[in-house]
Amino acid sequence: MILMKRLQKIVFVSLTAWVVIVSLLPFLWMVMTSLKSEADITAIPPTVLPSLSLHFYSSAIADYNIFHYLKNSLIVASATTFITLMLSVFSGYALSRTRLGHKNIILGSLLLVSMFPQISIAGPVWRILYNAGWLNTYQGLIVPYVTLTLPLGIWIMTSFFRELPEELERAALVDGCSNIQTLFRIMIPLSAPGVFTAAILVFIYAWNEFFFALLIMTQRRFQTLPVGIAMFQGQYTIPWGEISAASVIATVPLVLLVFIFQRRIISGLSAGAIKG
Repeated sequence: MILMKRLQKIVFVSLTAWVVIVSLLPFLWMVMTSLKSEADITAIPPTVLPSLSLHFYSSAIADYNIFHYLKNSLIVASATTFITLMLSVFSGYALSRTRLGHKNIILGSLLLVSMFPQISIAGPVWRILYNAGWLNTYQGLIVPYVTLTLPLGIWIMTSFFRELPEELERAALVDGCSNIQTLFRIMIPLSAPGVFTAAILVFIYAWNEFFFALLIMTQRRFQTLPVGIAMFQGQYTIPWGEISAASVIATVPLVLLVFIFQRRIISGLSAGAIKG
């Protein structure tokens, strides 16, 4: 029996390690490519170990102005996250506390809207933004992102608010708090894992989204990181080194964000799955 348990543990650890290695391999190859020289990239057979050159990073910064795209992505992703969180908190609180009929239908409809393929709504979205004069503007990209991420945010916040006892709100009202004060002083701090989970997922989506960014932002000064990096290719060659370096720069903020808040993210996802 003990031998069987050890064997199962070895198999589980081995499979887990294999999945992790396979998942990280593309990212590791991208990092190594960004640290190679031009000769190493075009070498046949390809070299595995990099020469630890920072030439492609300096080129991505100086020649391709990667920080310009980084700034645009930061503005769009931060604004999208803030607006989505605010709307999700109020909507989730209302759905969890008000006595509305057919709440599950409302939540199901929200998810149904988010399942539409982007290409199916691209035409109407572009026409609306064109008539509003919002093409090549930050708000022209933020509004579609908020629309696409809001259903997930509402689902997460609703599931957390549902699990908080109503006695806490009644006690706060007795102590003189208004409904808004109760929400911000009692309910939101207690549902912090859900808030962090929603914030991270929304930020990652807005940071990585490509289709609408390519459709709406046709001017270089408003383009975000995914579109900016896709435009790196030259007339006759593709600068794989600069693309790899820019991709590493674009990925590092997300990696740091997940590492810093990993406990809250795991807690939020687990609690939402169990409590939903």
